[in-house]
Amino acid sequence: MIKITPIPVLSDNYIWIIQKEKNVIVVDPSQSQPVLDFLVKNKMDLTAILLTHYHNDHTDGVVGLLSQYPNIPVYGSNEVRDLATYVVKAKEHISLLELDIEVIQSAGHTEEHISYLIDRQYLFCGDALFSGGCGRVFTGDYQAQFDTLQRFKQLPDFVEVYPAHEYTQSNLKFAEKVMKPSCALMEYQEKVDILRSQHKPTLPTTIGLEKQVNPFLYADSLEQFIQWRKGKDNL
Repeated sequence: MIKITPIPVLSDNYIWIIQKEKNVIVVDPSQSQPVLDFLVKNKMDLTAILLTHYHNDHTDGVVGLLSQYPNIPVYGSNEVRDLATYVVKAKEHISLLELDIEVIQSAGHTEEHISYLIDRQYLFCGDALFSGGCGRVFTGDYQAQFDTLQRFKQLPDFVEVYPAHEYTQSNLKFAEKVMKPSCALMEYQEKVDILRSQHKPTLPTTIGLEKQVNPFLYADSLEQFIQWRKGKDNL
């Protein structure tokens, strides 16, 4: 059994802590001190770092963590090769803490963005997929981002999704504008509003839920995806 805990940092980031017994894998540490504090408080050991892409709000904490844990492995794609001790590629499998971690190509937000699927149950997708949305296509390669979302859609509905940002509330406001009204969307909006009013995370979500409430997963053509993505960018 694993336990997954978010550490809220910056304005809307989550650093995800994957815990098995007293060992921890950290995903996208944007800051080091909150992670170090968590480890000390809970008397845990850092085992590895997983990076999805090379943006400061996902990588700035790596150096600080390595200063305290110099021998731990850091995994990431070629775009984070300056930080990674192990450069991994799509479809590669990593074994950590007796967990099977599959690397999934998820380009679009950045050229070599990757995601990690743990034991076919837990997806850590950085900025490739949000609840109710997806990351900005900084590469301009809308086909790559669309293909990424189609890849995610093929995952089982029960897969839990752990994005790196708390954008759900604003994403659902856009979804309401472009998607047909549905009970699933209305009920989810209500749930999200309650959680945020209590300062609680709206994450994780699931692939099954996102198929119902996320316009970018709902889009059935590249043209529709581009129209909606540019529409949200222009808000």
